[in-house]
Amino acid sequence: MTISLHHSATVLFQGDSITDVGRLVEPDSPLGNGYARLAADRVRSARRDSGIRFVNRGISGDGISDLRARWREDAIDHEPDVVSILIGVNDTWRRYDSGVVTSTRAYEDDYRAILTQVRDELNAQLILIEPFLVPVRAEQWAWREDLDPRIQTVRRLSEEFDAALLAADGLLNQAARAAGGAEHIAGDGVHPTPLGHALLAEAWTALAGL
Repeated sequence: MTISLHHSATVLFQGDSITDVGRLVEPDSPLGNGYARLAADRVRSARRDSGIRFVNRGISGDGISDLRARWREDAIDHEPDVVSILIGVNDTWRRYDSGVVTSTRAYEDDYRAILTQVRDELNAQLILIEPFLVPVRAEQWAWREDLDPRIQTVRRLSEEFDAALLAADGLLNQAARAAGGAEHIAGDGVHPTPLGHALLAEAWTALAGL
């Protein structure tokens, strides 16, 4: 499935630190310095006559409940035509570093709630990006028990809400093998390297037919 970016569309990127990438601490980089900015740059380069507006509201550290709590102000009120969401790895990470558990059911309920708002109030096109993990430490393989059901949830919701799906987990793990190791794609297993962000941006713009 591809999305359509019309001349004056507003595109909203939402998520956690993987989407934020410095946009909150660098006033001159409102789109951050990761895949969101790279994807916007690729679209602008391909569509030079375009008035497409890009907005990044990713916030480092957020899990799905945080996203739902700020969804009105940081999503619906922007009246976007395209909503791109990448969320979930912190819900897994906190289980292993802090003992804070977000069940798969709670994750799905919150995710479905924000998608329902988009459908009912905006009728915007959706891009759902799988949460991903590219293990760099042996113990991170155990995280898959918690993360994999979230990835399946995103795939299921993409079908339910007729969203474009960016299958980031497989994409980045395959890229890690090709690059010679996970550290080339995500230095800590979670946060992409410049190469990792470039791959996400390329896959994102492919969903727009670019």
